[in-house]
Amino acid sequence: MSVQRFQLNGRVAWVTGGSKGLGRQMAGALASAGASIVISSRHADEAAQAAEEIGKTYGVPALGLAADVTSESETAALVQQVSAALGPIDILINSAGINVRQPTTDLPLADWQRVLDINLTGPFICSKAVIPQMVTRARGRIIHMSSILGHVGLAGRPAYTASKGALLLLTKTQALELARTGVTVNAICPGPFATEMNRPLLDDPEKYAAFVAKIPMGRWGELHEIEGAAIFLASDAASYITGTSLLVDGGWTAQ
Repeated sequence: MSVQRFQLNGRVAWVTGGSKGLGRQMAGALASAGASIVISSRHADEAAQAAEEIGKTYGVPALGLAADVTSESETAALVQQVSAALGPIDILINSAGINVRQPTTDLPLADWQRVLDINLTGPFICSKAVIPQMVTRARGRIIHMSSILGHVGLAGRPAYTASKGALLLLTKTQALELARTGVTVNAICPGPFATEMNRPLLDDPEKYAAFVAKIPMGRWGELHEIEGAAIFLASDAASYITGTSLLVDGGWTAQ
């Protein structure tokens, strides 16, 4: 297979939650493969700074825009703005997400709803916003960021596991809906990575060690180790892959 099938030159990629963590890492990876980058965040300054740094590093057009992924009007406005500035969106990575660590009996309903709104409803809204233009051009890649906790449960994470598990079935359903259109829909399921979201675990030696003990490779993932999955699923090399999830977890779910 030619390495050209992994190149993303001429493609426009939108990464939600792309100003930090795995989203930022994947945005940089897609830029390194030649894609123009759109980073959205609820914070305009963070999105703009991340986009500027990625654009300068990789020499590609990059926009940083503020948008709430749970708002249909804001996501629709972003899609229109991107289309006018860079062209139609070819790749969407739904990376915006939050985690609230509380057992069921202690979890406020408002926190449950907030996690589901951002982690599940957000990807639905954003994918709904880009699907029409992808279908019109018979080309598109939608990548939802689920988790190993979409495949297995973990005590104290009812809202997070519910949202990530549901996101896997949304992935399958959208893949079936779009299977004959040239648009693929897949999910990436990371294991533990050293991101800001996981700071409470990283800063607690006991909890950190407990997670390491569950990973056959004996370590947390390094941020750059998410890049290959993102580039692959966004590229022409993955043209016959849809409705599946790619686990990047050091072997956690192999047990």
